[in-house]
Amino acid sequence: MPAQLAHDRTPITFARVPPTRVQRAPIAALATSSFIFVTAETLPVGLLPEIAQGVGVSEARVGFLLTSYAALAAITTIQATALTMRVRRHRLMVVLALVFAVSQAAAAVAPTFEVLVATRLVTSLAHGVFWSTLAPVAARLAPPGQAGRATSLVFVGSSAALVLGVPLGTALGQAAGWRTAVGTLAAAGAVSAVALLVLLPVLSGSTGSGTGARPRAAAAVVRSPGMGVVCAITVMVVVGQFAAYTYIAPLVRESGGLDGFALSALLLGYGVVGLLGTVAVGHVVDRRPGVVLAGSTFAVAAALAVLALVDGPVATTAAVLLWGVGFAGVPVSLQASVLRVAPHAQDAASAVYVVAFQVGIGSGAWVGEQLVGGGRLDLVAPLAAVVAALSGLVVLVSRRTFPRGQSTSSTALPRV
Repeated sequence: MPAQLAHDRTPITFARVPPTRVQRAPIAALATSSFIFVTAETLPVGLLPEIAQGVGVSEARVGFLLTSYAALAAITTIQATALTMRVRRHRLMVVLALVFAVSQAAAAVAPTFEVLVATRLVTSLAHGVFWSTLAPVAARLAPPGQAGRATSLVFVGSSAALVLGVPLGTALGQAAGWRTAVGTLAAAGAVSAVALLVLLPVLSGSTGSGTGARPRAAAAVVRSPGMGVVCAITVMVVVGQFAAYTYIAPLVRESGGLDGFALSALLLGYGVVGLLGTVAVGHVVDRRPGVVLAGSTFAVAAALAVLALVDGPVATTAAVLLWGVGFAGVPVSLQASVLRVAPHAQDAASAVYVVAFQVGIGSGAWVGEQLVGGGRLDLVAPLAAVVAALSGLVVLVSRRTFPRGQSTSSTALPRV
């Protein structure tokens, strides 16, 4: 037993004594935190006109809020995760929630667009560490063979952000101003920090030989069989997703004539089917991860193709709902694959995966910004559909990385 663990006063360390069932109370607290992080990250999507008018920039320029957020998270996640690796996981999650609350409070009173960008960058610093830590912590709260199940339950929070967070935030922002919506998120972050403090069990940090080893561990993970493929697929599918999703408001306005309350209702529908899809995926992702991921990417491709080719409110609504249920399976199956291909370096692997995901978000939002700013909104959905279809094809030919009939039980618990 390592010396550090020998002096650990934790009565039960989940990495050594696996739980016999998924620990639902702490999982719920983690899901709540994922809810507020995702809501804050994507809220500008629903409030493009309000934010643009409030800080005096164009709607296309507001897309930079997502691009810059993702870019900084991608640049800093690995090293920031390394610096916090020895911090006990329960304490780290509480601190990250507090950083979120403070930065969102500052965003709510930002006087200019530049200050608003700066406050979101502070949130993005916490975001990268949060998401690189979230899945390994969830895995430590689950018995062997149910890591994917625990991850899907945590991801219910991010799906619920699309069901409740973004639609209700959009409605609140339209009715009372975008600053009120952001301030409400700050309060939710403070509540989340309290919930994590009360509900999370004591979870040790890493016993690695110093923070300098962690970037090297992350690099080794990237070179490991399968991880490079997972990251490549992640970047591809997320680029297509966020090139389109960042500008879903003008897309559905152009395709189906939906705006205002209709837009809020459609975003709600997108989130509802996404939430249902996440729950359904949790029951099968540990057994058939490749099938889930391939099917999800092809569903996204089909939905975006319909959005690009068929006009009218009915076709637009159907396409957006299919889009929501399709994308629900993507992050869950990708994260389960990350835990499977790097079972003994899950923190480092998750940090690398978060970087790939954020690169995809930032690149996708940038591509969308360039197209929309150049007056080519009509190209956004077709381009995203092609990228999603190509991603699905790569999954199909990468059977060792994305098995279509193999259990992921080896991902159950990380070593610490």
